[in-house]
Order: sequence, then C-alpha cells, then structure tokens
Amino acid sequence: MINGRFLRNVLLKGLGLFLIFNFVWALLPIHPGQVSLYNVVWKGRERFPFGENPTESYNLSLYDVDAMFASLRLNGTVKAADEFRVFVIGDSSTWGTLLKPEETLAGQLDAMGLDLCGKQVRVYNLGYPTLSLTKDVMILQQAMQYQPDLILWPLTLESFPRERQLESPIVANNQDRVRSLVRQFNLNLEVPADTTTFWERTFIGQRRSLADLTRLQFYAVPWSATGIDQTYPADYTPAAHDLEADDSFLSWPQQIPTDALALDVLSAGLKVAGQTPVLIINEPIMVSSGKNSEIRYNFYYPRWVYDEYRQDLGQEAQKNGWNYLDLWNLIPETEFTNSAIHLSPAGEQTFAAEVAKAVQANTCKAK
Repeated sequence: MINGRFLRNVLLKGLGLFLIFNFVWALLPIHPGQVSLYNVVWKGRERFPFGENPTESYNLSLYDVDAMFASLRLNGTVKAADEFRVFVIGDSSTWGTLLKPEETLAGQLDAMGLDLCGKQVRVYNLGYPTLSLTKDVMILQQAMQYQPDLILWPLTLESFPRERQLESPIVANNQDRVRSLVRQFNLNLEVPADTTTFWERTFIGQRRSLADLTRLQFYAVPWSATGIDQTYPADYTPAAHDLEADDSFLSWPQQIPTDALALDVLSAGLKVAGQTPVLIINEPIMVSSGKNSEIRYNFYYPRWVYDEYRQDLGQEAQKNGWNYLDLWNLIPETEFTNSAIHLSPAGEQTFAAEVAKAVQANTCKAK
C-alpha cells in the first residue's frame, strides 16, 4: 500500500525535475522548430504554413522560422547534381492567396519543365503573406542554406515604406533576427532593444509557441491526405474597381519623402544572396478603369505615389546594376481577385510566362 509520505516524495521529486528541466531549457540553445515530422513521416508542404482557420485549411500561422522551413518540401529535398534551384520570395501574391500551390507563380514556373545552364529547373515557393522587405530578407537569409541558383523577388510599393518594415507579425516576433540584419548591414530601422526575460525563455514561458509547433505537426496528417492549405470561398469581396476620390498615401505629402522607401533593406537582400543571381520584379498591380481611376490606380495606390515609386526603383536598379523586371501593368484588371495584387490562375499564368522569358534570356548567358 502506498503511504502518504511516499506519494509526497514522488510528487516533490517530479516537481523538482520539471523545474530543473524548465530552467535548463532557458539556458541551452534549444531550437525545437528544427524537429519536424514533415518530410519524415508526412510529406512536406508546398508553401509556408499560414492561416487563421486551421480546422478547414489544415494550416496555421506561427512565427518560428525554423519550424516554417522544416515543414516545407524543400527541407526534405536533396539537391541533385542536375537541378537548377530557383526560390521565389515575396508577399501574399507570391504565397498564393486564393490559389492552389500549382497555380502560384512558383507552381506554374516549376510545371514548365525549363532547362537553365544545362540543368532541370525546380522552383520553390518561399513567399509569405504580409508586406515588408525586411520580412523577405529575413526569410531569404534562412533560405540560403538550401543552395539556390536563382532568386526571384516579386515586390510592390506597399513593402517599401520604412515606417512599416517592422509591422509584419513574423518580423515583430523575430526581432533578434532583425537586430542581426540591422547590425550586419547598417540598416536604418529602429528595432526595440531585447526585453525578453529569463522566464519567457523557459519551457513554460514558451508554451504558446511550443503548442503551435505541436499543432502544426498534427495538421500534417490532413494536409498530406488532401493537399489543402487554405480555404477557397465560393464568394469573396472582389478588389475595388470604383475608388475614392482620395490621392493620399500614408501621411506623405504629394511627393515621396527622402529615405521613406527602405531601399537599403532591398540592397541588404541582394547582399544576403551573395553570388546567387537575384531578379527583382515589380509585380503586377490592378489598374482600375472605374470611378476615380484618374486619381488612383487601385485601392492601394494613388497614381502620383506609384509613378514616383516606379521611377525611383527603376533609377536605383539602373544605378546599381540590379537585374530588374517591371511588369506593373501586365495583367488586365479582370484577372485580379480579392486584392489589387492577387491574381487569378489565368493572370498568374501570364505573369509566369513573362518571368520565364526574362529568366531564360538573362540567366547563364556567359555559359
């Protein structure tokens, strides 16, 4: 028969061992996100986990960059000797809002069966929703360990305002990574000092993020069975064609303020890529023909600010010798879905065809 003293001692020892484990967790460089069932028990995902309705999309948003990469098919794919590896980074239009993985820019390029430099092209989707160049550079820095041969970087003006660089939740939740980028490339970004407490680094302090990691592993089962990673509503609010008679953008005057565009962050991304070629793409936007379209191109952009942005970006690319492709008005307004930057499958096909032509014309020319 178990007496009360024995039970008390067992409980106290168990509690003591847990407390030791809890505090040792905070002291050691433990990265639980690197441990994953994806690509081991279940197949890897075609794009980063992102979503707010996990029971229907078998997906969720989390901010552990290691775990995000560990869940991808890329993480379980050994680069073959005859593989020409292409990464596509960027915002929600790259990730593919309302698009199946095979309908995205990366998916359509991969399906083309392209050959570059005598190798078979394989394209991987590393886009992540939210608009921030800093978010893109942070992801690119992690991605370089996977040996890309070419990086495609579609972007738009909304990713450039300096005042918005740190607003993306994934950036806000990875400030240690951002601080490292700021120090390394002397970026003009005001990242708050690290205020993480010791308790927040313990196992208990990280219980929310650890719970998200566990949930992501559970969703591997229905994802592997269905391939579904977002919901596709039958009805959605389409991008506005009739616009407000408003020519404002942020709180800027009728001219882009000096240093308001985070061009230094864009330049840092190219430095992160090192010797790997990068094609910067000014991605297509919807050019409305509706009410007040003489004032605004779309919901996002009054004409004056977008025209000036295109001029500034084009001049910066020319000055620095960047590989730059401007496809801003390539897609008719009928091929945008719920946003002025989200394309339909047909629009994405047209976009992919133009990108493929540029890549084939400018890659491996010396070879």
